[in-house]
Amino acid sequence: MDFHKLNTFGVFQRVWPHYGYGGNFEDLREREFQRMTGVIYLDHAAATLHPDSLLRDYFKDISSNVYGNPHSHSPSSRLTHDTVERVRYRILQHFNSSPEEYSVIFTSGCTAALKLVAEIFPWSAQREEETGSYFSYLTDNHTSVVGIRGQASALGVVALPVLPEEVENKEKVESQDEDALNQTAHLFCYPAQSNFSGRKYPLSYVRGIQTRRLYPACDHRGRWFVLLDAASHVSCSPLDLQDCPADFIPISFYKMFGFPTGLGALLVRNSTAGRLKKTYFGGGTAAAYLTSEDYYVEAANVSDRFEDGTISFLDIVALNHGFESLYRITGNMHNIQLHTFGLARYTFMLLSGLCHGNGRPAAQIYADGHFDSPVTQGPILSFNLLDSNGKIIGYSQVDRMASLYNIHVRTGCFCNTGACQAFIGITNQQMKRNLQAGHVCGDNVDLVNGQPTGSVRVSFGYMSTFEDCQKFLSFVADCFVEKPVTVDPDRLQGLLPVSAPSEKSNGVSSIKVFQREEPVEQRESDSHREAYTLTNIYIYPVKSCGAYEVHNWPVGPQGLLYDRGWMVVNGNGVCLNQKREPRLCLIRPRVHLPSNKLMLQAPGMDTISIPLENDILLHTGSAVSQSKVCGDRVETVDCGGEAASWLSDFLGQPCRLIRQSPDFTREMKKRPCDAASSPSLSLVNEAQYLMINLASVKLIQSLMSSRRGGCEDEELLDSQNVIRRFRANLVITGGEPFEEDNWSHLIIGSTRFVVAGQCGRCQMVGIDQDTGAKSKEPLMSLSALRGGKVTFGVYLSHETPDGSATANVLSVGSVIQPEPHRH
Repeated sequence: MDFHKLNTFGVFQRVWPHYGYGGNFEDLREREFQRMTGVIYLDHAAATLHPDSLLRDYFKDISSNVYGNPHSHSPSSRLTHDTVERVRYRILQHFNSSPEEYSVIFTSGCTAALKLVAEIFPWSAQREEETGSYFSYLTDNHTSVVGIRGQASALGVVALPVLPEEVENKEKVESQDEDALNQTAHLFCYPAQSNFSGRKYPLSYVRGIQTRRLYPACDHRGRWFVLLDAASHVSCSPLDLQDCPADFIPISFYKMFGFPTGLGALLVRNSTAGRLKKTYFGGGTAAAYLTSEDYYVEAANVSDRFEDGTISFLDIVALNHGFESLYRITGNMHNIQLHTFGLARYTFMLLSGLCHGNGRPAAQIYADGHFDSPVTQGPILSFNLLDSNGKIIGYSQVDRMASLYNIHVRTGCFCNTGACQAFIGITNQQMKRNLQAGHVCGDNVDLVNGQPTGSVRVSFGYMSTFEDCQKFLSFVADCFVEKPVTVDPDRLQGLLPVSAPSEKSNGVSSIKVFQREEPVEQRESDSHREAYTLTNIYIYPVKSCGAYEVHNWPVGPQGLLYDRGWMVVNGNGVCLNQKREPRLCLIRPRVHLPSNKLMLQAPGMDTISIPLENDILLHTGSAVSQSKVCGDRVETVDCGGEAASWLSDFLGQPCRLIRQSPDFTREMKKRPCDAASSPSLSLVNEAQYLMINLASVKLIQSLMSSRRGGCEDEELLDSQNVIRRFRANLVITGGEPFEEDNWSHLIIGSTRFVVAGQCGRCQMVGIDQDTGAKSKEPLMSLSALRGGKVTFGVYLSHETPDGSATANVLSVGSVIQPEPHRH
């Protein structure tokens, strides 16, 4: 039985019959989620998607009714008040509770709800004569939960992190008697479902902590309160507050309904509310107060007391339609739980069983179990892919390739450092060293010294389909698993239907996916190697626009003179690139040094010119403004109305041409190891120069040709076309493909360069620089050649004695002297 025979809907149905919600599920997707056609959205743990009917019904509602500020008493305000109260009741009903037991406090999201708990919890500072409060939390918790520590520690509260296994391993056999004399308030926080691994923690922990049976409550006297972070859990699973009467439950509604996005709630147990403390009071929270003296009486209603100012009442109205659409489409949360768990389990089984042709696993899964039950596991799967040598493939590489296939995943640590450390094996010291190496939360630095800094996460929602699983698994097999693809038979035992035991004994056969391209002839030995030579020089005066090929060009302080000196921004001042606007490649800038002009040309447009010199631009009175390039703040100057009109006419949207301010210095993020100072940059992404090797280009071109079976599109396979796609400044010839990856320095002419790292590629290389047409082939071929990696080319920075501009000129035909890394 091969991979393709396993990756079918028939096998899935035999394994998991609880798919869909009755009726034709494909019709439902077409009717409610037509915008998802061609999109494989697997990031529901971050934000799920709203059905079309939710917005239609919501807009009809607010278009037909007048909703006023609920703090007034007009008819429109009373309508708002009554609708909001109805929504509060419906939220509690959804969690099998009532206004007698819980109050609903609306916030801007789950994080705001957690921050509110930090501010209003009755903390007691540690004193010599008495024990103060403990803020305790599972290490597997979202950043926003751990962040309560900042508020609590400032008040003298002791923070007590708890490993997941300690909660039950250190429990007492019997509940501890309540100590009437010691009512010190302690807070324990844990997630109903881990947003990293999807593990569901027992909801019984709530009573176990409250009765001081479980650790850490059993070891510390006082009154223990429980915060159950339900944001991840409630998106696809039922939550019954009769079974787990937590004191605080923060939620975000966009994780449940997809809309609205700026609204959450804190559910507070009414028996707990009386102990909460509030200092700041905003509009609507006071029963009475005086301005001339310190007199304030809080509102009697719990919700009113803690909702400062006017709540987002129109968003709250939308929740009513969120519940309506959710129940109409799915029936109930139990159905959603079964549907999404089945998809996640199937994906887990096949992904964990995928092996390279040499028998080594293709994925490392980060999970506590084997997806045995929806009671213990949610529809979240975190993993890293491995190459055929067992090395981790960085998550940024996977993300880039997934984007090419319109597959939407999440990468990194998902704001859960504790779980990330535990699963991946990152020590505290390694975390600190990673920061020193330049890695921060949320960036794309996926490997530090070969070790992963995070993982890939896929997660399912109630509208996810088997086709989403199927296409994702095929994507992994096609792009990252070396031929012949095999499947571990031990993993298959959980997938194969019980009624067909004979298939289990047939073993596993392999399938053909792709084969790495091998050179037809043996490379020449080093003694006969062709000299390294500079064959092409390109500058890109306007970022993301077409290349300008030159034969001799001066080196400036920021790289090749005028390279990426300008960029195009949209009407909101956001930088445009070819991923957003492919037609940028049709704009051909030319730099004419004798006339001091930048010329802009494009099909169907008259040529316009712009002065090169900075002082001329500044004399126009253009104000300096702020922009961003690759996350870096840059100061820019607008180039005037003529250029703006020209670009807007050609691109069909409001645009401006801006350039980096001459008084602004932007430094390279990663200083080369032996550099005295960080090189200064123009509007480039990463470094002053990008260099590629013609031998590598030809290897990519050869594989593209073989994959296309001969060639329906000769232009796509032309080597110059391939060179233009990878948008390098310098193209060299001589040596082996990708040999430049191992260089530390090189000399071209009289200029010495430092190799600053490899260039990670994205879907932009799929854009034909002559036509703007898109193709997956370049990135797929690169991934095939490099075992899942999508790096090609090296970044360079030039060396000068004092870091100032050089008077050097680079010329085509110059001999290159490389220096390999010393091992």
